[in-house]
Amino acid sequence: MSDLEELTQALARNLKRWRGERGFTLDGLAARAGVSRGMIIQIEQARTNPSVGTTVKLADALGVSITTLLDHDRTPQVRVVLPGQGVRMWSSPAGSAASMLLGDDRRGPVEMWIYRLEPGDGTASDPHPAGTFEMLHVTEGELTLDVDGERYAVPAGGAVSFEANLPHAYRNDGPGPMEMTMAVSIPPVRPAGPPGV
Repeated sequence: MSDLEELTQALARNLKRWRGERGFTLDGLAARAGVSRGMIIQIEQARTNPSVGTTVKLADALGVSITTLLDHDRTPQVRVVLPGQGVRMWSSPAGSAASMLLGDDRRGPVEMWIYRLEPGDGTASDPHPAGTFEMLHVTEGELTLDVDGERYAVPAGGAVSFEANLPHAYRNDGPGPMEMTMAVSIPPVRPAGPPGV
């Protein structure tokens, strides 16, 4: 089985499991995530490989990290991710990329990412649930961060934190590559109560 097939199977299994644990119907999760019911069915049946945006929306709606949705071999105590073993979640034709390094849900979802943006490249993110917090550390180049239309320049060695429940985007307007490490803290989601509650 290829890595992509393994991830598709893990996502199908984990999405169904977490939807059940949270007590969400297909329609309930679809409404909460802003993803069609049909797309959720296709994902749970391992018939499609959703975009990063769709996966993020589902993870946010379930209150789990993307790593949890994609994890096929959960380890209990210590998890070492060697160079190159992160899960590539996004890439552009210019060579930019984002990889999920780690994620954990024990105290509310927390994720760690590494981004590389080539000159002139960037990516945008939909708003996350209220209470989501991002921390970025730029290790090379300069990041141009846009949060709800306001731009911030963060040079190499600098860091920034912000509430991520607003539209935000990451760009590299510099002449060389930009690299950063990002940590995302997502508030826990409460399970759905009985109907009518």
